Amino acid sequence: MPGIKELLTNDMRIVQDGRPGSPALLLIGNAAAPIALWDLVIPLLASTHHVIRVDLLGPGTTSRTSYDVPAQAHRIGAALDMLGTGRATVVGHSSGGMVATALAKKRPGQVAALSLINTGPSPGAKIPDPPLARLLNAPLIGRLLWRLKTEATIRNAALSAFTRPVDVPEAFVTHMQGMTYLSFTATMRGYREYLSQRNIPDRLAALDVPVLVIFGADDQRWHSSSAAEYRKVPGARIEMLPGIGHTPMVEDPVATAELLLDFAAAGRVSPR
Repeated sequence: MPGIKELLTNDMRIVQDGRPGSPALLLIGNAAAPIALWDLVIPLLASTHHVIRVDLLGPGTTSRTSYDVPAQAHRIGAALDMLGTGRATVVGHSSGGMVATALAKKRPGQVAALSLINTGPSPGAKIPDPPLARLLNAPLIGRLLWRLKTEATIRNAALSAFTRPVDVPEAFVTHMQGMTYLSFTATMRGYREYLSQRNIPDRLAALDVPVLVIFGADDQRWHSSSAAEYRKVPGARIEMLPGIGHTPMVEDPVATAELLLDFAAAGRVSPR
């Protein structure tokens, strides 16, 4: 398998694994999380696919960057054009699933299939944040808390993303330390607005694209029972992972990769 290829554009970092020309798998995470959260599934996916990961809030991000979901989808579409990947199976984790959904609407001919991993379907599916996290939305207090964050507080905040005992990746700490208060709060606001305007299953039902929903049954950020809301999407496949929390690709990378590979194979996604 060829080594990793990394590109830097004006507003995102792109990491490629596998062999260009193979069926494309595009992995989109929550912009508040590093692309390193996909590391454990990459060897399993890249043996047969051209795997593309994007860091939406990369080193070129500026105060002029638009953080709303359609704008993020537009930037990803432009990156795919630059790479010349053709059609792809698109995978979105958590809020990244909203960006993946917006991409499928903007680029129906480019998104061959869509998989959402622990993406909350509607506002009511969200488990309330702890009080300290909610204070981040208060500008004065939030900015102060952001400046005072330490490696310990970042690791503690990240724990709700996992149910199984895992080491919080060092890349997660580094990523959060590098984010500005503006980029974090603006991105989270963009996700909330997108979800409040129309829920994800209704958006997907209007699209003609195969859908796979993967949900950790013990998610501590979204009610796992809300995965049933995706049943309104015609033909949607829903897979629940017992004993898994919000981040299946870290907690059980083998099961997650197997589901994604099976889904991509069923759709017979070709690179052109």
